[in-house]
Amino acid sequence: MIIVMKLRLHLCLACLLLLRLGCAQQVSFRITPLRPVEELRAEALKEQPPREQGTFRKPELVELITLDPTIKLDIRYAGTNNFLGVPLYTQARAFLQRPAAEALLRAHQELKEKGYGLIIHDGYRPWYVTEIFWKATPDDKKIFVANPAEGSKHNRGCAVDLSLYDLQTGKEVTMPSGYDEMTDRAYADYAGGTAEERARRAILRQAMEKQGFQVIPDEWWHFDYKDWKQYPIMNVKFEDLGG
Repeated sequence: MIIVMKLRLHLCLACLLLLRLGCAQQVSFRITPLRPVEELRAEALKEQPPREQGTFRKPELVELITLDPTIKLDIRYAGTNNFLGVPLYTQARAFLQRPAAEALLRAHQELKEKGYGLIIHDGYRPWYVTEIFWKATPDDKKIFVANPAEGSKHNRGCAVDLSLYDLQTGKEVTMPSGYDEMTDRAYADYAGGTAEERARRAILRQAMEKQGFQVIPDEWWHFDYKDWKQYPIMNVKFEDLGG
């Protein structure tokens, strides 16, 4: 019994140390869905994206890791470590339209000179997943999710959620908030956090904006590519994209 108690104490101390080191950054913010996600999924898969007017470029989604294997993936929606706590994707993959993907590659290469690499949390997102997010999220947090009636830039393959990892350690760095955190700490201009966290956030933003991406005010990790209006809303599942 004494040995078990000592083991538990050591585990607790280890957990506290991990928290101090920032490893809790890897645990996603959670909400309680307004309705069961599986129920929402079944409904969303039966629905269709909004009809759009205009002429669009032919989509050409590129899988990001095929451009550079040092681009890391942490696709939260392919597992349970996301704000809904259940898998939304069947595969842990990330895609962008070719011009956006090539621009992201240039940002990744430039960041290497500063000791960082890009870690991707999400890219192209099928429209039906946007529908699930909207219906699952309480009204007071809907500022953090896209309205499916308008579609998301993720649905067009022209938005990416990402952060930085340290080239020396291979670990994701800490930022003023965690990914998908639905609080004011997630704002792109949030003045809190440490000076180091804000500096890393600025490095990421500068590299992305130099290549034609724009951060959104509510999420430091979300960047829209400048030509997003040229592409249609898509609803193709990852497993139907080949590869």
